[in-house]
Amino acid sequence: MEQQSLFDNQNNQPLASRLRPRNLDEFVGQQHLIGEGKVLRKLIEEDRISSLIFWGPPGVGKTTLASIIANKTNSEFINFSAVTSGIKEIKEVMTQAEQSRKMGAKTIVFVDEIHRFNKAQQDAFLPFVEKGSIVLIGATTENPSFEVNGALLSRCKVFVLQALKTEDLIILLKRAITDKRGFGNQKVNITDEQLEVVAKFANGDARNALSTLEMVVLNGNVDKNGDITVTEETLEQCISKKSLLYDKNGEEHYNIISALHKSMRNSDPDAAVYWLARMLEAGEDPIYVARRVTRFASEDIGLADPRALEMAVAAYHACHFIGMPECSVHLTQAVVYMSLAPKSNALYMAYETAKRDAIKELAEPVPLVIRNAPTKLMKELNYGKGYQYAHDTQEKLTNMQCLPDSLKGKEYYIPTEQGLEAKYKEKLEKIKNWKKSH
Repeated sequence: MEQQSLFDNQNNQPLASRLRPRNLDEFVGQQHLIGEGKVLRKLIEEDRISSLIFWGPPGVGKTTLASIIANKTNSEFINFSAVTSGIKEIKEVMTQAEQSRKMGAKTIVFVDEIHRFNKAQQDAFLPFVEKGSIVLIGATTENPSFEVNGALLSRCKVFVLQALKTEDLIILLKRAITDKRGFGNQKVNITDEQLEVVAKFANGDARNALSTLEMVVLNGNVDKNGDITVTEETLEQCISKKSLLYDKNGEEHYNIISALHKSMRNSDPDAAVYWLARMLEAGEDPIYVARRVTRFASEDIGLADPRALEMAVAAYHACHFIGMPECSVHLTQAVVYMSLAPKSNALYMAYETAKRDAIKELAEPVPLVIRNAPTKLMKELNYGKGYQYAHDTQEKLTNMQCLPDSLKGKEYYIPTEQGLEAKYKEKLEKIKNWKKSH
């Protein structure tokens, strides 16, 4: 926990910290929030900030916006770190803020990585936010719908920050070369093409872009005059490994598996293979992917192509046998097969409809005719009385009622005309017609 000194510039700070924008005019990107006439810009410029959450990927300006608010506001500005602050520290500051409120002063509390606070810590803020003792500003890379308590979230306005565009990052990098807080006091020879490479490598992350530029410049060739020249070799060495945007425990994990599922459902093998590669190359467990593909085989294909389930299970076993990277081709085979297979969600809909009735009719008794009667008492109670053994008939069919009386005639499985399911539909219609006629 500390005061505004968090944002003070020091000569030994990393380039990204030294170049942190001091006002909205220096801020790059997020024009949908801080462009001329936009709501957030007005709130900051008019010092009318209310409790809010900044949600977005790393390096897009969440902490920077808090820094600008700190410099702009007439309120006391206090910074919390969700990593180092506990309930004791929170209560101490809240008590201080309440005393300030009674004296007519406002307190803004900035909580970086608010998703790291547990429920008890977040709850400690709630009463003070409710009665206006503090204005809370939280920053998070995780979806606040899942990571911030509902009661606290309902009292905050969520502003979504987007990954920076390549052109935004190029503006930022060029400023770093010319600004005296960056390399403005030195002569740095770096081409526009090289800056573009750094910007693309950063993948929308300003901090990453500036850190990479700093590494590139510090490792450049220095001549006798002290001028620095960035070579292609230096650039290549500094960006040799790019980490993919993928958090196996975060929202992007669910976004990408959703993208794979919906691409297969939409019969788009190219998109499906791309999302598969995004997961596997980022280190996702192939077994997890195989399980989801197996679910897809029945949920979205089912009896339209019964072999889909066999293919998915085979891919699952292959992943067990040989693991990554070899099993990537087996998953690719399964994913492409699922994409091209005829689609039917009839099995999924059958179960979901039956589930609703099952929950609603939990106490519905099993018809006596299809109950087993292993004891004398059960037989005396007519368990199994009138049971018809289908194998004793030529058609292997009987007209025996198997559903409870309240659900008599209810249909759950409604086959489509897709693939092989058309044949099952025809067979089911014959069965139903036979039972009606008998």
